[in-house]
Amino acid sequence: MATLLYRLGRASFRRRRFVAVVWLVVLVGLGAAALTLKGPTASNFTMPGTESQRAIDLLAERFPAASGATGTIAVKAPQAGQLGTPQGQAVVKQVTKEAATLPGVVGAVDPYQVQALSPDGRYALIQVQFAGRADAVTDAQRAAYEKVGAQAKAEGWQIAPGGEVLNGEPEVGSTEALGVLVAAIVLIVTFGSLVAAGMTMLNALIGVGVGMAGLYALSGAVELTGTAPILALMLGLAVGIDYSLFITSRHRQNLLDGLSPEEAVGRAVGTAGSAVVFAGATVVIALAGLAVVNIPFLTVMGLAAAGTVTVAVLVAITLAPALLGFAGRKVLPRRLRHRNPAVGARTRSGFGFRWAHWVTKLRIPAILVGLIGLGLLAVPAQDMRLALPDAAAAAEGSAARANNDLVREGFGVGFTGRLAVVVTADSPQATQAAVPQVTALVQKADGVLAVAPPQFDPSGRTALLGVIPKTGPTDAATETLVHDIRHHVGGIGTADVLLTGATAIGIDVSEKLAAALPVYLLLVVGLSVLLLMLVFRSILVPLKAALGFLLTVAATFGITVAVFQQGHLADLIGLDTPAPLVSFLPILLIGILFGLAMDYEVFLVSRMREDFVHGDTARQATINGMGHGARVVTAAALIMISVFGGFVFLHDPVIKSMGFALAVGVAIDAFVVRMTIVPAVMSLLNNAAWWIPRWLDRVLPNIDIEGESLDPHPTHREPTPV
Repeated sequence: MATLLYRLGRASFRRRRFVAVVWLVVLVGLGAAALTLKGPTASNFTMPGTESQRAIDLLAERFPAASGATGTIAVKAPQAGQLGTPQGQAVVKQVTKEAATLPGVVGAVDPYQVQALSPDGRYALIQVQFAGRADAVTDAQRAAYEKVGAQAKAEGWQIAPGGEVLNGEPEVGSTEALGVLVAAIVLIVTFGSLVAAGMTMLNALIGVGVGMAGLYALSGAVELTGTAPILALMLGLAVGIDYSLFITSRHRQNLLDGLSPEEAVGRAVGTAGSAVVFAGATVVIALAGLAVVNIPFLTVMGLAAAGTVTVAVLVAITLAPALLGFAGRKVLPRRLRHRNPAVGARTRSGFGFRWAHWVTKLRIPAILVGLIGLGLLAVPAQDMRLALPDAAAAAEGSAARANNDLVREGFGVGFTGRLAVVVTADSPQATQAAVPQVTALVQKADGVLAVAPPQFDPSGRTALLGVIPKTGPTDAATETLVHDIRHHVGGIGTADVLLTGATAIGIDVSEKLAAALPVYLLLVVGLSVLLLMLVFRSILVPLKAALGFLLTVAATFGITVAVFQQGHLADLIGLDTPAPLVSFLPILLIGILFGLAMDYEVFLVSRMREDFVHGDTARQATINGMGHGARVVTAAALIMISVFGGFVFLHDPVIKSMGFALAVGVAIDAFVVRMTIVPAVMSLLNNAAWWIPRWLDRVLPNIDIEGESLDPHPTHREPTPV
């Protein structure tokens, strides 16, 4: 691999104008395709094979009028009892009529006809049925829906439209730019050169631009959830900066060692570029591996992010050497551009070497403190609850949150998590006979507040019953109620009875994801052991890396639960309401952190192995690897933390939790696991760290990411400083 990438790096350097033009053409072409072919993103989470999804599919086939998106308009009169007056009734009926005539709406239910009124006569609920799904509702239709009841508001009434129809696409605003700004500052401090920092940032931005444009160009043919592009942007930007950083850093070191610019680029791509390719491959494999969970929206999210990471790798090993060719020796700090290579560029007195000496000397205390500290941070993870977010967790001041608060205030939490029971049979007579049985059985379930009268489709073969629980959508009691209802109605043989609704769908999604989590974790850990065994030709190093990854995941889960679920320090990140973690966060976090953890493992330990195989003692190789890699890994980690942290300031609770968990996970893995526990353990293992059975050594292919196959004494040197 090193030889192939070495040749690619030199070729990109020599033909830098051609490479730059090719990437510019690709960016412009995909950008134009994205503008013309972009399709809508989906806000719903489908889960094939679950009972709730089968019910939704059945309604779409037999009862299409009830399969579209729903909205609930909460109405609050200025005074109690006012809904019973003629004036109050006129206001509510006018709002109902206005909602029924909105574009995309097939009907609105008069709350007086269905008794959707609070006992004190102050609150009412108007049910609105849209023709299409939530992701099919246009921005214009959604905006018109949010403005309904303007006249009533002017008269002192509170009108709060809500429901799944308001589940729009998360918006990326200016707050994420703060993360990019911090990353730029880190690059400037790390390189001491505006040229090197700017070139690295430009390289990453072009890569993420190409990746996102390609993703949006495909969105017309592939259904994307609203969070998929955000995840792809978040990850593509972070790894794009890091990968370019690693190659640029090695190139600068090669220049200081006296190599010509072309040779320096070739060796940078052959060594650091090999590590980039391997690290990127682990991220892509982990994200693409989400497909084994067999959950469509999660598969699309994983593949979208994997696509941007793939582009980041390709840009790093082709465009980065081309840009380095344009920059020449300007990538070095001004004071070093004319430095005589004979003076020597390497130092063993920097912070990385001092830290490595300290950690290896106090290896036992360092390991114990690290393990105990991460263990304590992981304790809250045992209380982790998963659910799809509901409007109660939305940002304060948003339309969805205002509606949810008003419904809870007037009717109770159960009205925000209504369930739907679908009863269907081969004949109208069988359906009508089964409905009373189903109603009676559902009412017997502990936790049911009320069961609404049935609605029949035009053929009379399918009926829809609304069920109001006593508890909210994400409460554990509601989850128990869903299982109880399904158990109670499971014995009816004359009709098919299915339980669905947004709450039931969320519970089904969460349970399927929770069941898939151990399988996926085992797959990822097994993959890490196998891949690192190929790279480092060792038994203990891969096992140590896998255990370190598990420590990172456990501690990250613990901190995220403590903040987002338990509410500790929630004010610091602008979290309005603690709630269960979004159900797909843990499995997504495992996939992403696995790839990023392998990044730091490879960049640090590959240098340790390189020095060990060239004659250094195991302890000295560990110190050298840490000394030479600590500065770059620190910068890379700070950049990733900055980029991920920028998404914490978004109002969307899902994106906020993803950005927070990834930022915390990177910080723990880079600074606690890889830069503290890893060198301490490597020092403790000594030569045993690099032991591998001879038969296994012969069987494993040699992928050479350290550049052992390259000539250790290159002839392409500059005779005098330029």
